[in-house]
Parts: sequence; C-alpha cells; structure tokens
Amino acid sequence: MSQLVLFAIDICAVVLLVFGLYFPRHRRRDLVVAFLGVNVGVLAVAGALSASNAGAGLGLGLALFGVLSIIRLRSTELDQHEVAYYFCALALGILGALTTTSVWLSAGLMGLLIAVMFVGDHPRLLRHYRHQIMVLDSAVTDPVALVAHLEQLLGARVHVATVQRLDLVNETTTVDVRYSSAGPGAAAGAGAQARAGAHR
Repeated sequence: MSQLVLFAIDICAVVLLVFGLYFPRHRRRDLVVAFLGVNVGVLAVAGALSASNAGAGLGLGLALFGVLSIIRLRSTELDQHEVAYYFCALALGILGALTTTSVWLSAGLMGLLIAVMFVGDHPRLLRHYRHQIMVLDSAVTDPVALVAHLEQLLGARVHVATVQRLDLVNETTTVDVRYSSAGPGAAAGAGAQARAGAHR
C-alpha cells in the first residue's frame, strides 16, 4: 500500500514540476512530454525491479545510463536549467519507486526537490544577470577596449567577455558576454548617452 502511495505522490510531484513550474516559466511544449516520460519510465522500471528478484541496482543503473545518454546525444539544444529539470524528474521517479521505511521521508525529499527548483529557477533570482553571444561588426583585439565597447552597447556592466571567434578578414568578433544590468532605466540612460556621444 505504501508503494502505491509513493507512486501517487510522485505523479503529483512531477505534474507540479512540469505544469506548475517549468511550462509556465519557459513555454517549451516539446520538453513537457520528455520530463513526464523520463519520470514515469524510471518509476515503472525501478518499481518493477524492486518487486522482482532481479538486481534493482543493476536495472536502475541501466535506466540512469539510458536517460543520461538521451540527454547527451540529443538533437536539439538544451539549456542548463532544462538539464536540471531532467535530473529532477529522474530523481522524483527514483524516490517514488524505492522502498523505504518511511513514506514521509520520500515525500519530504520530493518536496525538497520541488522547492529547490522553485527557488533556483525563479525569475526574480539574480534577474539582472544576463548571458548572450554577440557578433560585433569590428575585429577587437584589445580586451579592455572590447569590454568598454560591450558595456557601451549593452548599457550594463560586463563581468566576463570571452572571445569565441576573431575574424580579421571580415572584421567581426564573436564574443560570449556575461553581464548585469541595473534595470531598463539604466540601460536606456546609457543608450541615450552613447547616442549623444555619437552625435558629437
């Protein structure tokens, strides 16, 4: 009976994870079925192995290897937060299938996972920090000048600027930028200042 309760708690937890957290925040429909499939698939395999004489550790290891291979050999790009949702769905399935002495312990660990994802992926957490790849229409070889140019373009403070490609023939620079903005007002003010300097 306790195993069925854990199954029900896992289903509720993954539904909350996918439809309460991930989809309202990121709106990527194709990953909804992926997260649900990973969770229920691991839950079914681990639950069947725990009820049989087969080696549960071996079967669970194979399931984990298969899921991680799918993530690694994916054809579409995944962001880091989406990989975190994958692992969370996987962990929920494992917790729902493992037989423990206390149902509330597994339920509490599931709740901890949901809470961590809620806080860690909250839009207000470190919301001023941004990351993007930019292609500049000039070849900038001086790191100090590159950072100054990026800060003028973005109207923000650049923390890290990593040059990925420097094309001296076509005069372009591809750079990975990590920066923080004080808000739209500051960015607008910096943009206006840059335009005023250009007119002078």
